[in-house]
Amino acid sequence: MLTDEIKKIYSNVSVATICTALFKKGLRNQFIQDVHPLNHNLPNMVGLAYTVRYIPAREDLNSLEVFKNQDHPQRVAIEECPSGNVIVFDSRKDARAASAGAILITRLMFRGCAGVVTDGGFRDSHEIKDINIPSYHNRPSSPTNLTLHQAIDINVPIGCGDAAVWPGDLIVGDKEGVVVIPSNIIEEISNEVKTMTVFEDYVIKKVQNGSSIKGLYPLTNKEKQDEYNNWLKKSSEEI
Repeated sequence: MLTDEIKKIYSNVSVATICTALFKKGLRNQFIQDVHPLNHNLPNMVGLAYTVRYIPAREDLNSLEVFKNQDHPQRVAIEECPSGNVIVFDSRKDARAASAGAILITRLMFRGCAGVVTDGGFRDSHEIKDINIPSYHNRPSSPTNLTLHQAIDINVPIGCGDAAVWPGDLIVGDKEGVVVIPSNIIEEISNEVKTMTVFEDYVIKKVQNGSSIKGLYPLTNKEKQDEYNNWLKKSSEEI
């Protein structure tokens, strides 16, 4: 369950820290490979996954006429992705044709969706970067999705950038990339990354002031452990 408190935690931690927390749990393949934010100035993307699966297009089944069908899976997904969720496209890492364009992504923004991710490409990327919704793709791609992608299913388990994504998994994106947090450990990982971020912020300040990382990162030196614990105590008293 994604509570406001948990969402706030994920909104203020890095994807890198989340990846390390997942690695501690034995999860090594949760980072979506080769996707990049179109706008680096937006805050973290945080939302539960709603998925769209594309298969290779078959020309006789994938003409422009298919969009006249109001039950077309891509169009249904755009209109039914719940507010606050992130829509994730499985484009098979094929950016030769677009997964979506500015019109669909604008619609997602106005419906209150939290973001959009594809391991393929977006068309109208120069417009999408100015839309107020976090968007991640591999690269710009002008051809319509129908050229190579046939939308076949929605809200089913998919692969995106070599990572498995189940509906309801938590999707978090920052200026670096996107990570998938399994739905059953969302709260557990939030507690871990909150603790890790406090420590990492402490370490970076120490290093910026000239401290060695030996015994500090990781925290193995008893004297430095005591110093950190005292800092934690003092910080909590000041809050």
